[in-house]
Amino acid sequence: MKKEHLLVIRFSALGDVVMTVPVIWALAHQYPDIRITVLSRSYARTLFADLAPNVNFMEADLKVEYHGIKGLNALYRRLVAKQFTKVADLHNVLRSEYLRMRFNLGRYRVEHINKHRKDRRQLISNKNKNKRQLTTSINNYIEVFERLGYPVDVSQFRSIFPEEGGNLNLLPKEIGPKKNFEQWIGIAPFAAHEGKVYPPRLMEQVIHQLLEKYPKCRIFFFGKGQQEDKYFSLWCAQYRQCTNVSRYSENMYQELIVMSHLDVMLSMDSANMHLASLTAVPVVSVWGATHPYAGFMGYNQSSDNVIQLDLECRPCSIYGQKPCHRGDYACLKNIPPERIVERIESIINN
Repeated sequence: MKKEHLLVIRFSALGDVVMTVPVIWALAHQYPDIRITVLSRSYARTLFADLAPNVNFMEADLKVEYHGIKGLNALYRRLVAKQFTKVADLHNVLRSEYLRMRFNLGRYRVEHINKHRKDRRQLISNKNKNKRQLTTSINNYIEVFERLGYPVDVSQFRSIFPEEGGNLNLLPKEIGPKKNFEQWIGIAPFAAHEGKVYPPRLMEQVIHQLLEKYPKCRIFFFGKGQQEDKYFSLWCAQYRQCTNVSRYSENMYQELIVMSHLDVMLSMDSANMHLASLTAVPVVSVWGATHPYAGFMGYNQSSDNVIQLDLECRPCSIYGQKPCHRGDYACLKNIPPERIVERIESIINN
């Protein structure tokens, strides 16, 4: 009998790919006799390289090598050569739809994610807003595998690392070992869109208050970009306990090691919230234009650690890219720094 070989497709933003990890881990461990190949962009290799013995990773450059219809046809021919038996499309966009069509014509068993777009539109509507919890992304992924004949239970997944966390010896000396008297606090203060970013002037107050409460703590900044470069440099120069992780880490895996030893992570609704969730670290998450109701909470995170304001206009966006209806981003600017600090303090003290 031919061994089952499952193709899992998920491109898109890093956070969406990260949320597939607990589900694919559960699938791999509950069905060790099937082969699983994850097709994604190159940055995702770190997440799946050592996830399980029966999980492989395959990267696809959709901007150059596999761009356009001609490129997708070339990618399809490459995929067919792998002799897959079933296909799980966890993305459901034009590119993956085209690949799905080709596989369907080839009589493969194919299933795809239901993004519940109608429910999402109602959640962010200006009129007749329907504020309710939608199906989470992780459950949407689970449903795809159930329809393919692989029901999975993700509750056994805790972290990509052992109980003690990642190997600190793999980190550069600037990050170094964690001393017994230190609290390690992670902060990922930025996101792709303004509607998801707590104002930097208020974030600096959070940093200042944390250092006053925990003078022996170390604060690690996560994220890369122009905003990050600007503010991380300022804050690290001003506060000696602060470290810009991306300045010293060589890759995402090293950043995940640091996360696995944090006492708490403070993050926006961003990829870093999901990355920290893969390491079993409690995340205090700040939400503005977006809302946990849309189904993008970090894996296994407590709703008690969500910081948000109950405004009539929220949420106004699923991904945070839409301009503020009010024009002032009150959903973020009106969150007092003290509220965030108190939540972090409660986690560290407990």
